[in-house]
Amino acid sequence: MMQWLMIAIGGALGSIARYSAVAYLTPLLSYRFPFGTFIVNISGSFLIGAAYVVIIEKAIIPSEWRLFVITGILGGYTTFSAFSLEMLQMWQEGQVALSLVYAVSSVALGLLFAYFGMQLTQKLF
Repeated sequence: MMQWLMIAIGGALGSIARYSAVAYLTPLLSYRFPFGTFIVNISGSFLIGAAYVVIIEKAIIPSEWRLFVITGILGGYTTFSAFSLEMLQMWQEGQVALSLVYAVSSVALGLLFAYFGMQLTQKLF
């Protein structure tokens, strides 16, 4: 039961952080490209790489925190469903090339930043 509670609380915190970041970044940067979701997913990828090293590889934080941090907070913070909807909306609006750039760059940079997060954290700890 405690595991479910940790996931729920972490997910709520992550979702609030995502909403706040997207609400702040989107009007600041551009309405034509979903920069808010893009930046959230890239930064979330970096953070999940770092969290993996701290919690799983180096065990600096007890493994019990994995559900709270990785599944809860970071799972709530990043969002594949919003990414998919935004990409589909751009496609339907005739911005096919832009939607493909969004898809490819999100996946490529997400992987790259997860790797950077892991590498940087491994060097720090």
